Amino acid sequence: MPTEVKRVFKEQLQNFAHELSHHISTKDGQWAIKGFIDVLQNIYTISSDTKIVSKILEIHLFPKVLEFANTYGYNVVLAEHQNHYPDISLVKKEDETIKFAVDFKTTYRKPDSPHLCNSFTLGSHGEYFTIPTSTKNITFPYGSYSGHFCLCIIYDRGDNSTIDETQMYSISDLRSITSVISNIEFCAVEKWEIASDIGGSGNTANIGSITHIEDIKNGAGMFSRLGEQWFNDYWRNYKKITITTSDGQTKQISSLKEFVEYRHGKTSLIVPKRTR
Repeated sequence: MPTEVKRVFKEQLQNFAHELSHHISTKDGQWAIKGFIDVLQNIYTISSDTKIVSKILEIHLFPKVLEFANTYGYNVVLAEHQNHYPDISLVKKEDETIKFAVDFKTTYRKPDSPHLCNSFTLGSHGEYFTIPTSTKNITFPYGSYSGHFCLCIIYDRGDNSTIDETQMYSISDLRSITSVISNIEFCAVEKWEIASDIGGSGNTANIGSITHIEDIKNGAGMFSRLGEQWFNDYWRNYKKITITTSDGQTKQISSLKEFVEYRHGKTSLIVPKRTR
């Protein structure tokens, strides 16, 4: 039953994702958000900073998320703090034991390699992930969710030479303002399906993603043939297992190939990361 519930939800979320670009884009593919307005009806362009773009995208999408939740009988529970996982929890109204984690993940295409994008960070592999009953930095315990999903948003960044953040516009100029992002694409995948085997950012304990856009859309990450249990096992033990190499040295396991060999699994099931 839980597997079937997740399958149905996944199909619903994927159908929802396919409709979203029409909601937030103009006919020529630009983001419908042009800036912010004051009470004097002056419009100011927004920054192309990824954190700002991500937050405004979430706000722009939220009415559609509420519509989706109401259509399929879910309550929406927001994260209480910015650093808590997930962005939203969808809890079934008729059965509150059924809940899904949905994280908004935004990134931009690489201008010199448009089939690639910057990687996502897929959440922490810290306490709430390694201890599925933990309530630290998470809305509900990780293990209580029926599935963990990413609503991925991939876009082109605007040409900075045509965007003047110091310029003030009037309402009559609205359609002539260049959007800071365009060609916005959406997809919905399970978190483990697009995971890489390396961390997502700096020194923080974040899970990284693959970066090939078609593989992201198809859920063809490194664990996609191994399965979710391998993803959980690997990231719950990331850099925690020490092995002895052939030359007698010791090292921590920090790659999926080393981990699968250590667990006596089939390394042939590892999907290589595509960078071309």
